[in-house]
Parts: sequence; C-alpha cells; structure tokens
Amino acid sequence: MTEGKIRLAFVVSEFHRDITYQMEILGREHAEFLGASVERILRVPGVFDMPLAVKTLLKDENIDAVVTLGCVIEGATEHDEIVAQHAARKLVDLSLEFEKPVTLGISGPGETRLEAQERVEYAKRAVEAAVKMVKRLRAVHRGSDS
Repeated sequence: MTEGKIRLAFVVSEFHRDITYQMEILGREHAEFLGASVERILRVPGVFDMPLAVKTLLKDENIDAVVTLGCVIEGATEHDEIVAQHAARKLVDLSLEFEKPVTLGISGPGETRLEAQERVEYAKRAVEAAVKMVKRLRAVHRGSDS
C-alpha cells in the first residue's frame, strides 16, 4: 500500500439509477472533501453484478480501495434478500483476498423506494469508511497505529 493521496474506485449499480446517481454524486463530493480521488467509476447492471467488477478493480495497483454504491429495494418475493446477502458476502471475501478495503454503500434489502431515497447518504459513509481503512492500514504497514 503506497503513501500519498488515497485513490478510490466506485462500482455503481445502474438498477434504480435515479437513486444511485445521487449516491454517486454525493460519494464523489465526499471523496474530494476528504482529500481522496476517485480514479475509476465502473457502472454495473445491478448489485448482484458488483463482485466481478470489484475484483477487476482490486487488481489495479493504482486503486487503494473500492466503494460500492447501490440499493436493493424490496419486491414481491425474497429476491432482494438473496441479492444483498450474496453480494455482501462476496465483497467481504474480495476485500480479504486482495487485502484492500471494499466498502458497502448499498442500502437494503427490505426497503421501499422512499426509504432508499432517504438513504442516499450511505454513499458518504462508504467513502468515509474506505478512506479511514486505507489510512489505518497504511499506519499498520508503517508500524504505527492510528
């Protein structure tokens, strides 16, 4: 993990794009506010499609962390729970495999469209978590704790 400016990549779900677009804008603004740069943005069809995109970005030496942005809105079946659980589990696995932070800026499952709209701020939380984790992992590699 190199020192210097923290370089992020975003993986953004296109499903419910009216909401994820707002998340993407908030995430970019918050990254800039925190002094990090968003080097890449990869849009994927849905949350379930995120792990492959995240894995591709984690292989890039110029990316310090990946932020996922999306929402999983409740439908008539339990499909939303399956999508969210499997995506989240695989994202954790990828973070451990590549030893880089992958943060969960995905709201749901079990939420309505209105609740998803009210939770667009999750994007800022995910960016903040990514920046904090990169800083703390860099401190560990330097031999100090922060």
